[in-house]
Amino acid sequence: MKMFANWTVGRRLIAGFGLAGLTLLLVVFVSYRNIVSLIENDALVEHSHQVRVELADLLSELKDAETGQRGYLLTGIDSYLAPYEAALPAIKVTFAKVVESTADNPLQKPRMARLSQLIDAKLAELKKTIELRRTQDMGSALKVVLDNTGKIVMDQIRELIGQADQEAVDLLKRRAEEARASADMTTTIIIWGGLLGAIVVAIIGWFISRSLSQQIGSAVLQIQSSSAELQIAASQQASGAKEQSSAMTEISTTISELLATTRQIAESARRVARNAEQTAVSASSGHGTVDLTHESIAGIRRQVDQIVAHMLELGKKSQEIGAVVEIVSELAEQTNILAINATIEAAGAGDSGKRFAVVADEIRKLADRVAGSAKEIRTLIEDVRSAVNTTVMATETGSKAVDAGSRQFGDVASAFKQIAGLVSTTTEASREIELSTTQQSTAVEQVNIAISSVAQASAEMETSAGQTSKTATQLAELPRDLLRIIQPHMAA
Repeated sequence: MKMFANWTVGRRLIAGFGLAGLTLLLVVFVSYRNIVSLIENDALVEHSHQVRVELADLLSELKDAETGQRGYLLTGIDSYLAPYEAALPAIKVTFAKVVESTADNPLQKPRMARLSQLIDAKLAELKKTIELRRTQDMGSALKVVLDNTGKIVMDQIRELIGQADQEAVDLLKRRAEEARASADMTTTIIIWGGLLGAIVVAIIGWFISRSLSQQIGSAVLQIQSSSAELQIAASQQASGAKEQSSAMTEISTTISELLATTRQIAESARRVARNAEQTAVSASSGHGTVDLTHESIAGIRRQVDQIVAHMLELGKKSQEIGAVVEIVSELAEQTNILAINATIEAAGAGDSGKRFAVVADEIRKLADRVAGSAKEIRTLIEDVRSAVNTTVMATETGSKAVDAGSRQFGDVASAFKQIAGLVSTTTEASREIELSTTQQSTAVEQVNIAISSVAQASAEMETSAGQTSKTATQLAELPRDLLRIIQPHMAA
């Protein structure tokens, strides 16, 4: 009972209705088994009736065969054998059915074996008398009949068929009694099982209702007590929430003023940091310009050195060209001499040397032009040598000036580097000041947001306290309604 008291409502209902359903299922199962037994018993009864019918048919067919035999013995006319001839195949078929129908009964098996022997003997006796009547005379056949062997066999056949039929009758009686007993049991189970199920359902419903009423009544009393305490706590909470809301409003105002001052400080620090950054940028730019200028001067020096080298190389090349021009001049003079000699030889040759004289004349003219060009080239080379010497002297002077300027720019670059270092230090300090003031401003803003949230929470708490008080009042009314539902006398 103590464990049942800890069960939930749903679990109790499931257990109660489950027990009632189990009772009904048990009744249904037993009733179903009895009905199935009735149906099976009815089938067995039908089977027993079928056995009796087949036994009666077998006896009737044997009588038909005997009737046909007697009619033929008396008359000798073959038409009287018609019942006999029709009965022979029918006896075999019917006897096979009887054997098959009684195969499930161990008492009938020896009877069927004995009956088979007797039927064979009877049919043999009938066949023998008919053959004697057909081949000899009626007297020979009557001697066999008067021997009473056929009568004795037929009496035994009737006795065995009667015993088998009586066995079927006894089975019918037993099965009828079993059917009545099963029907009575089924009726009893249905009636008393239904009553028992109804009683079980009623008891379970009463027990569940009683236990739930007790538990709900106890819970209602606890709710009444708790709702009263909740009303008192809600009133205290509302009063404290009002005081907290006022304090949070004053704190919020102070924090707002502090936030404004912090923002001004942060803005001033930000301006200082921006100025320091601009100064650092300018210093870095100047230092970069000085470095670029220093690099440009170094480049100029390298170019001047290259120009001097090229001029010297140009002087060497001009000397080499002069030597080549001397060779060309000598070749031109020798060519001219050869052309004069060729002209003389052509003149001595007569008409056949005229063409050669023309070629020699042209070669002489070409040699004259080459000699003239060589003189002009020699003059130009001298001018180039003079210009190269002048350029080399001027370039050396410029190189010395570039070296002096490079040393001065190096000093300027060192000075700019020191200035950039100092400005960088100032910028870092300004950034740290700005970062500190920004963090301070952020912290103050967070505090302000937190204070605002607390103030809002206080206001919401005050509202919630009022709602809680209202809910507590409604909760105090709820137990009366529950008591009115489960226990009207207690609610009054």
